[in-house]
Amino acid sequence: QLQLVESGGGLVQPGGSLRLSCAASGFTLDGYAIGWFRQAPGKEREGVQCISSSGGSTNYADSVKGRFTISRDNAKNTVYLQMNSLKPEDTAVYYCAARRAYACISFRRFYDYWGQGTQVTVSS
Repeated sequence: QLQLVESGGGLVQPGGSLRLSCAASGFTLDGYAIGWFRQAPGKEREGVQCISSSGGSTNYADSVKGRFTISRDNAKNTVYLQMNSLKPEDTAVYYCAARRAYACISFRRFYDYWGQGTQVTVSS
């Protein structure tokens, strides 16, 4: 069975850091582009960052540029999202998604597999 499972979310104070993990089972992420998306309450799900199968990254949210870093470890079949200098407006459910293609794209409909999401809450 093909699955993506996010982990690493939680409650963090403003200015803090979290590292989210997206672990795949049933298939290997090598050969897939992996995107991180987030959805805040009352907001549409938006693309955050994506990493291509070759390791190149693309940022889709100006608000996280310079603070978030996506990476992948194909040996562990896992993609990460390192989030630094977190702000309250980063509060959202974060999802990872896998696209059976080499290149990144921002549109959700082009992704084949989705995780269930992990909650990130930034509050003092």
